[in-house]
Amino acid sequence: MTTPDVEIPILYSHPECDFSNMLKEELDEEGVNYTEIDMSLHEDKWPEVEELTGGDRTTPVLIRNGEVEVGYHGIG
Repeated sequence: MTTPDVEIPILYSHPECDFSNMLKEELDEEGVNYTEIDMSLHEDKWPEVEELTGGDRTTPVLIRNGEVEVGYHGIG
């Protein structure tokens, strides 16, 4: 059984997005385990991103502890 406290974060990213790369670097430095969904490889996931962002096709999108963060600390 998982709880929000131990849930593995999900990161929607794109390799050409500097904000995605900055967030991945930050999470790696903090030692955060996360599941990455590379949107260049999983274009079928764009509807999920659009639902999380209110219709925008943007990255990064991080889901952590039940919270959705769009952009790099809200920027992007």
